[in-house]
Amino acid sequence: MTTTAITNIASLVTNDPALGDGSPLGLIQNATVVIDGETVAWVGPADKAPAADESFDAAGRAVIPGFVDSHSHLVFAGDRTAEFNARMSGRSYSAGGIRTTVAATRAASDAELEANLLRHLDEARRQGTTTFETKSGYGLTVADEARALRIAAAHTEEVTYLGAHIVSPDYAEDPAGYVDLVTGEMLTACAPYARWVDVFCEKGAFDGDQARAILTAGAAAGLIPRVHANQLSYGPGVQLAVELEAASADHCTHLTDADVDALAQAADTTVATLLPGAEFSTRAQWPDARRLIDAGATVALSTDCNPGSSYTSSMPFCIALAVRDMRMTPDEALWSATAGGARALRRTDVGVVTPGARADLALLDAPSHVHLAYRPGVPLVSAVWQRGVRAV
Repeated sequence: MTTTAITNIASLVTNDPALGDGSPLGLIQNATVVIDGETVAWVGPADKAPAADESFDAAGRAVIPGFVDSHSHLVFAGDRTAEFNARMSGRSYSAGGIRTTVAATRAASDAELEANLLRHLDEARRQGTTTFETKSGYGLTVADEARALRIAAAHTEEVTYLGAHIVSPDYAEDPAGYVDLVTGEMLTACAPYARWVDVFCEKGAFDGDQARAILTAGAAAGLIPRVHANQLSYGPGVQLAVELEAASADHCTHLTDADVDALAQAADTTVATLLPGAEFSTRAQWPDARRLIDAGATVALSTDCNPGSSYTSSMPFCIALAVRDMRMTPDEALWSATAGGARALRRTDVGVVTPGARADLALLDAPSHVHLAYRPGVPLVSAVWQRGVRAV
């Protein structure tokens, strides 16, 4: 098998303190990475690098792990431009929110949904994302949820069943009946395509008891829980996520001291995944990443890419927002967008650049990862390797 050495790396982020300077980022200056097939074979100082069959000159630029986007909603049709324009213009708008996307998604063909998914995946890859999770949740019928997951599963291992996004419009007068559907026939149809089960635990969506029933049923079917928790208001989502040992509590915008303490105590089990694109796009209160990190919680960053509340696929943009508005340092934000996302997906083979890890790397047109926050909006990702293959 052909080996490739990426040489002349000014600054390499490994996310392995034992390999580098002892910091969480495991920085190595003047580094080389050797790729063998789909995996990283060697990492270290350039003057100690083994021979390789081929080489790529990084020309004094920085290399980081590929971003791990652990929360997105990419199987959908249409967009909600009018809704966003009205919100940003201070006008009221009542076209239906998620229900608008549900109608468009139900009306779309499989080919149209897959083409849209692939377009967004390519867009994310060009910005350095090499691992992504995505959800159903815009079909809300047995057939539409199952086809969304089937389409997603053809393109990622990280597929989440989110039949419990909102109560289906078809069950507006019978939310209990919809919960029965989500935990019964719909779950049976969807579980074969999914790894995760999720629920939007929020006023106007599903309360704590409903969320518990949905997550428990999903776990009984072999799916691992994750929770949309405490995005719009204080509520039971975070505590439920910790209690059920969910992999991630996502959003975490409105937290009590007890919520923060619970996430800190569960730092090895339940990750607090923050989604600053949603707050940016809705002019909402920012999550307090500093509070969570200082308490000892594990924090991930993700895009929440969806057509309504966070229509961005850019992890670098989310890093810049986290540093500017969520009180994260550039080092913390990058770790959370790579290793943190991997933790939220319970993965050890991505989000790091270590021997044996998947060879997912991004080359920045900059000498340091700090430029991701220092130069917001600039397309700094100039090359991407995914499973050892040059993808960008």
